[in-house]
Amino acid sequence: MSNGYQPVSIATEQLLARLVSAGEISEVVYRDEAGQVQQVHDVLRDLFVRAGESFVLLGRGQLVRLDHLFSVNGQVVTGAGAA
Repeated sequence: MSNGYQPVSIATEQLLARLVSAGEISEVVYRDEAGQVQQVHDVLRDLFVRAGESFVLLGRGQLVRLDHLFSVNGQVVTGAGAA
């Protein structure tokens, strides 16, 4: 598993920002720090950047690096180079 951060697309960031604003429960599929795929249903609380890496904060306090996301509400997360 690479530790180099890979930015996500602007469309993905916009989707996440809308979900943070909505405050509704979302389905989030991501790879955790141990490399395991996790699927959770939780509220997205905040988006922020720390040390050049973007994160989403889930309602339970879990921080997920955006480039570790696979999908949110069934929408596949794409990299910055994707349309």
